[in-house]
Amino acid sequence: MQPVAAPSHRFRRLKRSVALRSMVQENTLSLGDLIWPVFLCDGVNTRQPVASMPGVERLSLDQVVKAAEEAAGLGIPAICLFPYTDPSVKTVGCEEAWNPDNLTNRAIRAIKAAVPEIAVMTDVALDPYNALGHDGLVVDGVILNDETVEALVKMALVQAEAGADILGPSDMMDGRIGAMRAALEGAGHQGVAILSYAAKYASAFYGPFRDAVGATGALKGDKKTYQMNPANAEEALRLVERDLREGADMVMVKPGMPYLDICRRVKDAFGAPTFAYQVSGEYAMIMAAAQNGWIDGDKAMIESLMAFKRAGCDGVLTYFAPRAARMIRAGL
Repeated sequence: MQPVAAPSHRFRRLKRSVALRSMVQENTLSLGDLIWPVFLCDGVNTRQPVASMPGVERLSLDQVVKAAEEAAGLGIPAICLFPYTDPSVKTVGCEEAWNPDNLTNRAIRAIKAAVPEIAVMTDVALDPYNALGHDGLVVDGVILNDETVEALVKMALVQAEAGADILGPSDMMDGRIGAMRAALEGAGHQGVAILSYAAKYASAFYGPFRDAVGATGALKGDKKTYQMNPANAEEALRLVERDLREGADMVMVKPGMPYLDICRRVKDAFGAPTFAYQVSGEYAMIMAAAQNGWIDGDKAMIESLMAFKRAGCDGVLTYFAPRAARMIRAGL
């Protein structure tokens, strides 16, 4: 039997120990990569479990302040707020969206008073306040663009006045970034950043989120006339280019893992701060599989988050943020 020729390249040499593997690791996951999305509800000392998102709860204002304190203590730099709006204040006109004392704005003020060092990000879209469940104003079944943009500008301004550090327009209306940026500049809010949901797809992965914000069953029709077709990629680049030109400071791809190719292309094309949202459906799938013993939940979580870094993302919105932060602090 002829001896096997020794391979000239032995890639296993650098896998031989933890020390060697760490020396050649190409991407790292850090605390600064995490934004923690949290859900708000009315009440005092209230924590409402979201059945379709194991481990996730809606939090009353006192509890969300505690969550912000927890995040800051773990080194998570930002927290993002999503309200569960009482159906009694949802209207076709969405007026509660720009009420200075709505749930989100009260939470912003409470968090910034108690934990001023943490960055507070908000959602700018009408769906939490819309009786018809859409991200925009609806007339005769048509989602209006320009009228919605005017409403979103009012919403953005009251959030900035409340102390928001980052606005997250998630509505996908045309022209909203330019309108918001101009309004913020004119009102003296030059320091408020915009993290635009620039490439947000009409995805099936949002279902548990709609449970969390009380939108399940409220939506009339679908969102395909303003959110992106999952089959499209070039369109995402055009949308990102437009939002950056109109004044976005950072851009987001949503959902995350099914669209890692889009993350990579956006980062390569523009070099701008690029984020992904590991959405509720992605979270729920990992949690459900882990609870059934089909996968190792911690390992799958970290692997999923590392995928975003490998795809070029500067950070990720993830419901795993506190859990991931603890693992990062423990050295993974």
